[in-house]
Amino acid sequence: MNQDLHMVQDISAGGSSTAQRNRVLRNTYGLLALSMVPTVMGAWLGVATGISAAMGSGMSLVVFMVGAFGFMFAIEKTKNSAAGVPVLLAFTFFMGLMLARLLGMVLGFKNGTSLIMIAFGGTAGVFFAMATLASVIKRDLSGMGKFLMIGAVVVFAVGLINFFFQSTALMLTLSAVCIALFSAFMLYDIKRVIDGGETNYISATLAIYLDIYNVFQNLLVLLGVLGGERD
Repeated sequence: MNQDLHMVQDISAGGSSTAQRNRVLRNTYGLLALSMVPTVMGAWLGVATGISAAMGSGMSLVVFMVGAFGFMFAIEKTKNSAAGVPVLLAFTFFMGLMLARLLGMVLGFKNGTSLIMIAFGGTAGVFFAMATLASVIKRDLSGMGKFLMIGAVVVFAVGLINFFFQSTALMLTLSAVCIALFSAFMLYDIKRVIDGGETNYISATLAIYLDIYNVFQNLLVLLGVLGGERD
């Protein structure tokens, strides 16, 4: 009798755990979709006003670093409160604003609008591929985290160095590496939610949003440099 009772309790706990993971995943995808609205609004405002371009590359880097890390710190502090979602959405608006400088440059090409749409479609394709892969892979991918983080630190450091040297070849190489790296991050972050490794949907949304943002940004850099048509 006791064994039967324990079996029922285990099944009930497993069902509850699965329901919780599914709820976190649904909330994450819902908030992720919502976060694209302020991102587009921020990008549109930045392009329309030229505020990002007016700051110059050096000031833009400083504002981006301070703003991005400040927002991420605030999101971490508020993720369990009612302020968590508004802070995250404010962050995505800021990230859209910071993307406006690159968008403005690409829109300067004759085929700029097409390049942006291709980058958007490519990013969406990567997301759906990684989300599908994460749902069918049975293997635990938690061991990837350390290697991906090391890769991100190396890419970040090389990117800062190249900010001063302005090597086009290195920039293109970094962009290609970043697309591969953050696609892998996307797989890892979605799989963490599916496996129950991340139980806070705001934190999960932030991680996947940054993956998508970096893939889109670096795809746009590659397309702009390699496929941009001047008048």
